[in-house]
Amino acid sequence: MDYNMKGKVAIITGGGKGGGIGYGLSTAFAKEGVNLVVTGRNVKKLTDAKEELERLYGVQVLAMQCDGGVEEQVAHVVEETVKTFGRIDFVINNAQNSASGVPLAEHTKEQFDQAVYSGLYATFFYMKHCYPELKKTKGSVVNFASGAGLFGKPGQSSYAAAKEGIRGMTRVAATEWGPDGINCNIICPLVMTDALAKWKEEYPAVYEQTIKGIPAGRFGDPELDIGRTAVFLCSEGAKYISGECITMQGGSGLRP
Repeated sequence: MDYNMKGKVAIITGGGKGGGIGYGLSTAFAKEGVNLVVTGRNVKKLTDAKEELERLYGVQVLAMQCDGGVEEQVAHVVEETVKTFGRIDFVINNAQNSASGVPLAEHTKEQFDQAVYSGLYATFFYMKHCYPELKKTKGSVVNFASGAGLFGKPGQSSYAAAKEGIRGMTRVAATEWGPDGINCNIICPLVMTDALAKWKEEYPAVYEQTIKGIPAGRFGDPELDIGRTAVFLCSEGAKYISGECITMQGGSGLRP
């Protein structure tokens, strides 16, 4: 399906190459002819993404190292994006860092801050600084939350707190920004990543048991499942969808 996005501009946080959701998102938007700004902390992952996406899909990619928890750095990314492309159409807040597997009672403030700053604050900063440009283009925001927050996964307290904050903030933005023509939505994914593939190799029995709990019988694909859904949510055909939380977990994330 052609979504008529050629020449539009998307900022994708955590969009570098490295076997995660971010590069799947970058690929899905690049295939639609969308010029990209990919951000993250790892310069090599960003430059590798820039080289491959430009070579394969003929789009222009601006790769920028950025700590999303630092407002000045985010403001600089937005400024450089406008300077380079003259517009911002889509903001995809994917990046997140957290101490996984640590029980709530054992969490340190530093670990809690890590999740909140890299996820909730970063999402807030990008939305805040991109808003004037999104208002001009009547653009779209896609933020990422998690089943960790929806279903209270053990060992994920700081991660879940950040993700639930993102969900709440996104719904408020959908209400406040709807009159400006900006739609804002949330995806809660269950995705096959390089890290998960390694876990599958090391613990095949546990993996098989996990798969039994997913009616679709597999984990999601970063590009074909998650990336394509994000593209749709940014398309003209989805402009009336706003404030929604889409649980993409192969039928295992059922909720009211």
